Amino acid sequence: MISGLRLMWMLVMFDLPVTKDVDRRRATKFRNFLLDEGFSMSQFSVYLRFCGTREKVHTYIKKTEEHVPPNGNVSILCFTDRQYGKIVNFSNRQRTEMPKKSQQYVLFDL
Repeated sequence: MISGLRLMWMLVMFDLPVTKDVDRRRATKFRNFLLDEGFSMSQFSVYLRFCGTREKVHTYIKKTEEHVPPNGNVSILCFTDRQYGKIVNFSNRQRTEMPKKSQQYVLFDL
């Protein structure tokens, strides 16, 4: 069994300009890239992906770096599955649980 300290998640946060048409297209292209790579939207400019191993995290960081638009800010945060399980969320002032990842997804993603 793989430990929750070895399984990794990746969070991509970005603040991209959208005032000009060209910037809006670039931001949309970047969001679509993240979705195509298997990221899920957590919030509008925050995307989350279960990566499995640290090696896959590094692969996704390199892929993401190649698609970062020329303007704006993009930050990537990597953390373990155990840390993911300790995230506290609130929706409409109510505490909510993080969605549990599917065991089937874990099997095919490693």
